[in-house]
Amino acid sequence: MKTLGVLLIITSMLVSKTSFAADPISYQAFDELLKKYVSDKGNVNYKGFKSESAKLDEFCKLLEANPPKDSWTTAQKKAFWINAYNAMIIKLVIKHYPVNSVKNVVKKGKPWNLKFFKIGDIEDLDGIEHKILRKMGDPKIHVGINCASFSCPKLNNKAFTADNVDSELEALMKVFVNDATKNKITASKVELSEIFNWFKEDFTKKGTLIEFLNKYSTVKINSSASISHLKYNWNLNE
Repeated sequence: MKTLGVLLIITSMLVSKTSFAADPISYQAFDELLKKYVSDKGNVNYKGFKSESAKLDEFCKLLEANPPKDSWTTAQKKAFWINAYNAMIIKLVIKHYPVNSVKNVVKKGKPWNLKFFKIGDIEDLDGIEHKILRKMGDPKIHVGINCASFSCPKLNNKAFTADNVDSELEALMKVFVNDATKNKITASKVELSEIFNWFKEDFTKKGTLIEFLNKYSTVKINSSASISHLKYNWNLNE
């Protein structure tokens, strides 16, 4: 029985470590922070993150020291860059916290254009989103990255990995589309998040926007349904 117990402990340790085995670097530290300070609904405890800013800083330094290589798989790159975006925007917010909105961290311009990190040739959040992630051709990246605001798709309370990134994005898209605080959907009328307006071209590369929505919506939307967009709430997603 003692031998069995030891084997179970060893097995448990191995399982906990292999969740990041397919990735060139470990996201475990970020995963631990997300599990600790992000609720299942995506509400973020920025005060908690601020209390462990040193741990977050170390993770961000790890990202900066290990920019993706050409030899990495698409899943590895996608997981890396989504984690990088989310870690960096949290770092940006807690540097200025308490603030009511991520937009308040700058007096002029936009927070997405601030050059406050360097991963390879990428130095701002816009660079991650537009130069890297959007070019991967997967519109679901828009529910993976988080803009630290109430109207954003919820921040996942676990790190993305090469093994889970596609399944997690699929699940997050379904949650986002059917979240009545973000999208109001009936068969004949849809009031959508501005995300579907700002990045419409990403969602309509393989069909209409309604066809994309119907892959995830629990309500079947008519092809002739009217489409409008809801006002975006930039208050912090606390």
